[in-house]
Amino acid sequence: MRIHPITLPTPFEIGPVNVYLILDDPVTLIDTGPKTPEALEALREGLRRAGVRLLDIERIVLTHTHEDHCGLARRLLDEAPDAEVHVHLWEAGHLASRLAYEEYRALLLRAGVPTDAVEAMRGLYDGMRRYTDPLEPGQCRELLDEQELEFASGSLRVIHTPGHTPGSCSFLREADRTVIAGDCVLKRITPNPILAPDPIDRSRRFRSLEEYLVSLARLRSFAPTLVYGGHGEPINDYEELFNRYLRQLRERQKELLRLIPKRGATAWELSFALFPDVGEAQRFLALSETIAHLDLASAEGKLAVEMSDGREIYVRSAVV
Repeated sequence: MRIHPITLPTPFEIGPVNVYLILDDPVTLIDTGPKTPEALEALREGLRRAGVRLLDIERIVLTHTHEDHCGLARRLLDEAPDAEVHVHLWEAGHLASRLAYEEYRALLLRAGVPTDAVEAMRGLYDGMRRYTDPLEPGQCRELLDEQELEFASGSLRVIHTPGHTPGSCSFLREADRTVIAGDCVLKRITPNPILAPDPIDRSRRFRSLEEYLVSLARLRSFAPTLVYGGHGEPINDYEELFNRYLRQLRERQKELLRLIPKRGATAWELSFALFPDVGEAQRFLALSETIAHLDLASAEGKLAVEMSDGREIYVRSAVV
């Protein structure tokens, strides 16, 4: 089983995205890149260099369903009609609609986001839909945790690694402890935990950072020798990166707790204090990270949460 990385351009601030061609039977593509002419052409060229055509792809596996990772899935099915798309159940709904608007609106209002800012965010993220085409439920097969994706010469084990998104998955080749991790693990940056409804109870918020820390520890338990991420270079020293992530996360939480005024504050207010220089287009990501840290601090007893006019107000605990 040969893993062949292909780097594709994206129109997003994160920069190029990595997708992975598995040269074995069945020919498998892990992630697709965004739906842009530039990404499609780069994918064709990357496949050609590996001696593969789009028509030869028999299986498409998605680490998660952000546009830079899944956007071309529908287009690939048009050219490889016998291919199957595999994705975790908690991501499948995302393929049908970029945002379940009313669910996200409720989460944003609870976080203290003004109604005009909620509408602005909706406009920005509605624009993201042009980078992906929806898939019908019948076009996807479900990825299950601990499932084996079989190949002629081996297998990849599915590792559910929620955090960046609820249904994010990584893939482990146990023979040499190689992991394809999507956006769970990136060499140069700490992945952003994205605000999302809880997949079990969609009236609640998914506790992204708590789940992410568990996912990082789970990957660590496999002692990976090589980790392929969704962006940037491969990682050869997971232990060093794991400890760096933990250190950065604790430093960010400490900074956030220091910024909470005595009267308390909403997540929206604190996102401006924590990320004062972020532009409008990135404000949702800044808010997502702020909420993730607040949820973790609250779970650890460092914060109290009070409700006021339907908004969550965070107040520092006396023990902090």
